[in-house]
Amino acid sequence: MEVSTVGRRAAPPAGPSVLAMNRYLASAVTLVGVPAGLAITGGNGQTVMTLTLAFWLAVAAFFAPRFPRTVLVFSLATVAAMRGAGLVGSGWVWPASAAFVAVVLAGRLRFTLIAGGLALLYGANWDTFVLMTEHGADWTLAHVGGDALWLAALLAAATAFVSTRHWQHETALRLEQAQHERDLDARRRRAEERVGIARDLHDVVSHTLAVVGVHLNVALDAFDTDPAEARSSLRLAQDVRGQAMTDLKSLVDVLREGGAPPVAEPAHGLDGLDRLAEPVRAAGLTVSVNEFGERSDVPAAVGTAIYRVVQESLTNTVRHSGATRVAVTLRYAPASAVVDVQDDGRVPAEIVDGNGIAGMRERVAALGGALTAGAGRTGFSVRATIPYLERE
Repeated sequence: MEVSTVGRRAAPPAGPSVLAMNRYLASAVTLVGVPAGLAITGGNGQTVMTLTLAFWLAVAAFFAPRFPRTVLVFSLATVAAMRGAGLVGSGWVWPASAAFVAVVLAGRLRFTLIAGGLALLYGANWDTFVLMTEHGADWTLAHVGGDALWLAALLAAATAFVSTRHWQHETALRLEQAQHERDLDARRRRAEERVGIARDLHDVVSHTLAVVGVHLNVALDAFDTDPAEARSSLRLAQDVRGQAMTDLKSLVDVLREGGAPPVAEPAHGLDGLDRLAEPVRAAGLTVSVNEFGERSDVPAAVGTAIYRVVQESLTNTVRHSGATRVAVTLRYAPASAVVDVQDDGRVPAEIVDGNGIAGMRERVAALGGALTAGAGRTGFSVRATIPYLERE
């Protein structure tokens, strides 16, 4: 019995690796954002100290994907120390935004809530009991409350991103599992078809040999005594042989076509493209399907191949590329069809070199067409051209 390996092949949901790909961006945003934020909130007491804080927080952000909780604790401690020493004048949690995001992406939301809550509680007590005489209650409430609102919005956005990635991962698993089950069903039906053909061959051959043998015996017995009956028996044997040859030829042609018996594909074709896009849209991607030309020009076999190319391309987009938008363009001409799938994600090697692309290329080549896959105008691109005029 065949065991599915879909779950083991599927990529895990994006977590720290997402920020790892953008650690330079996180560091750069921190290096620029901290001085800008302190300037906007009036916390830039000493420019040298502000730049020093931004530098160390940016360095910490670079290592946040690898040590998220340690970096968060270090960042909050650094901010608290510089606030307590009067080196900067505002912000208890927002300067450590990159560290908070890294911990959420690592799946430690509870830790971020505890760490953020303690930092805000410490800041509220410090501003209340240490700086009250200098600024007053309104100033304390505004600054600590602003920090709390910023932290809530940041954690909500990061959590929504993680949830979307998990959703996309689950959708990709389901698409792959559905494809795997359809392949198993096709192989099972192909095996059943082979058994049926073998049974037909056996019946045709055995029946033909038995009937021809009877008539040959009759002809042999009547050859000398009744030549007319012998000729009649030989003629009947010839007729049976001719019909058997016709039946055998049709069965052999079935076996020769494509190296396997033709098994009816599931009822999927051009009409199923919209239904194919629905679960991908539900995973959070924007999917557009644009068609040019007449569908009626496209044979059923080409329509099924187009469906499979679009299906595999959408699955790869959801699983690997990290895209947010994918466009499917179909052009039907009198002699060929062109399918073009473009997304705005990255181009990982595991897609280009994977079995999915190879399978699409083989399916298209079996119809006399060609398929290319790789970097496109905005991200990953799959383009197939399938001729069909000669197959009409």
